[in-house]
Amino acid sequence: QVQLVESGGGLVQAGGSLRLSCAASGRTFSSYAMGWFRQAPGKERDFVAGISQNGGSTFYADSVKGRFTISRDNAKNTVYLQMNSLKPEDTAVYYCAADRRFPYISPGRYDYWGQGTQVTVSS
Repeated sequence: QVQLVESGGGLVQAGGSLRLSCAASGRTFSSYAMGWFRQAPGKERDFVAGISQNGGSTFYADSVKGRFTISRDNAKNTVYLQMNSLKPEDTAVYYCAADRRFPYISPGRYDYWGQGTQVTVSS
């Protein structure tokens, strides 16, 4: 059982930065791989970034590689998404998710989801 709460979203100009946080409550946070996904209005929920249980492996969608960085602090039960050089097309609701095995790119494979946080990038 894992409960996830995202925070850090907001309105930012193109080229700016935001850092999203996902705080987890549960006894075994370090046992879960974590992923970040985003969903724009009228669009499907897409993979953004993933990280393994110990943080040793990270994965990124091509659209954000080189601009976004995923990290985790298991002592704080928190996963982060640092977003730099933001573009208007990054505008979406961002969700974090947890899975016991692997940071899959498919959202259907995740066991737990947060409520989402809105990121809006203006031109």
